[in-house]
Amino acid sequence: MRLPIFTSILPLLFSLTTSSPTPQSSNTITPYNDTVIFTPPSNYTIPRTLYARTLELPSGVLLATWENYSPESEGLVYFPIFRSENHGLSWTEISRVEDTHNKYGLRYQPFLYYLSERIGDFDAGTILIAGNSIPADLSSTEIDLYASRDSGLTWEFVSEIAKGGEAEPDDGLTPVWEPFLLTYNGKLICYYSDQRDNATYGQKLVHQVSTDLLTWGGVVTDVAYPTYTDRPGMPTLAQLPNNKYIYFYEYGSYFNTSTYTFPLYYRIANTPEEISSAAGQPLIATSGTQPTSSPYVVWSAHGGAHGTVIASSGSYSSVFTNGNLGEGEWTEVATGEGTSYSRSLRVLEEGEGGWLVV
Repeated sequence: MRLPIFTSILPLLFSLTTSSPTPQSSNTITPYNDTVIFTPPSNYTIPRTLYARTLELPSGVLLATWENYSPESEGLVYFPIFRSENHGLSWTEISRVEDTHNKYGLRYQPFLYYLSERIGDFDAGTILIAGNSIPADLSSTEIDLYASRDSGLTWEFVSEIAKGGEAEPDDGLTPVWEPFLLTYNGKLICYYSDQRDNATYGQKLVHQVSTDLLTWGGVVTDVAYPTYTDRPGMPTLAQLPNNKYIYFYEYGSYFNTSTYTFPLYYRIANTPEEISSAAGQPLIATSGTQPTSSPYVVWSAHGGAHGTVIASSGSYSSVFTNGNLGEGEWTEVATGEGTSYSRSLRVLEEGEGGWLVV
């Protein structure tokens, strides 16, 4: 699902810690909102920026990227890499991830990931970015993997993960969309939305696995529904402290009505390779709110005995929290940020319970 948003990317920092009479430590972060990372020029193509993603390095440095709708006349589109050394209060561009493989342009759906263990010839500390290489005429899609061995300053093409057809979200077409990366047991998993099985499904959710980042195993179905027009999409997941995984997606369907909607659904799986065996359930908050569109989920160690699961959507400014490992009640929590399509969340390792909405 793709919708336009406004021009600037704004991080919003919250804290899940409670107040205490004890002195604050040196790594306490003061909450803030409406800090601009980048304001695109007026000649950028609408929606100008979209689909922001962030990464925190062990040093506490933050990186950010997004879909960047720069004019085609100025060269191929790319994923900008911005860096912050003060928890997101100010940002500087340090590099651009360019389509050196297809030379189409890195157009849609970037995802940043920090490699915490060595896989193949790529050392721990390598930064990965997956994204969609798409020509200007939108005639094809290809999820590609790039890597940086110097903290985001330079980038190299690594591999093709999945190739698909025309970049339009219509039933009957065959694009691939929306990569999300996760390491597990010495492997890298790439989750994504897949329309290529279009004789049976309008869209389904799948993953592929690599043990060297260069070659990828077969396509494994994670979520598929028997009604052709149903479109599960935009997968995102987080590890829980009980070593289970919570997997969120938008579930596009008519739901026996005349209106097509995208409510947030989630599954709690024993491992990140067993999503299909877990039951899907809708997120409905105790307030009665049912968020829709473009989910993102993270887990924070703060907020209670089991920590806190935090979920975001494209339909509400609020986020939704759960203190029981995804089971039971979800609470709607107001934020100071406006509603935005496909915003992302980031729990900060440095600091006391801080997290970003970008």
